[in-house]
Amino acid sequence: MRVRAGLMMLVLGLAVTLVACATPPKADIDAAKTAISDAEAAGAAEYATDSLKAAQDAQAALDAELKAQEGKWMKSFDKAKELATSAKAAGEKATTDATAGKEKAKAEATQGIADAKAALTEAQAMLAKAPKGKGTAADLAAMKTDLETAATTITEAEGALGNVKYLDAKAKAESAKTAAGTVKAAIEAAMAAKKK
Repeated sequence: MRVRAGLMMLVLGLAVTLVACATPPKADIDAAKTAISDAEAAGAAEYATDSLKAAQDAQAALDAELKAQEGKWMKSFDKAKELATSAKAAGEKATTDATAGKEKAKAEATQGIADAKAALTEAQAMLAKAPKGKGTAADLAAMKTDLETAATTITEAEGALGNVKYLDAKAKAESAKTAAGTVKAAIEAAMAAKKK
């Protein structure tokens, strides 16, 4: 009778162990999904693409492991728990990287706008001193239009900066600076040609 009771306890203990191992780690899975959603909400798609991709790849590996366990009679979710922990860590890293990337882009956009404004001011001053003569009116008018467009682009860049679209603001600032630089170079070339 004692042997039979001991055997029953052993079987019951194994059954409890198998049932415990056969349950997906829902809390860990949910934490991983939340971490990745948080990363996306933090702007990782724009500011930390590599980190977000790593987190999404970790989530895909977790999903694949969970699917593989579904088809098994003797389920074990130990690997799924590890993968969920990895996916959560990758999601948290993507959030941190997105925050850092956003701050860097904001600083670059702010500096880019300041540089573009300085280049525009310099080009406008040079345009006022540009050599005038026969056949230059059309060129000067085109340069003036280019600088007006650059000024509008700077205003758009400032608007994008205010709307937390830092990459857009940076691109617009660079475009305006390039336009102002092109006008400045053309005026310098005209001044050098006139001296000859």
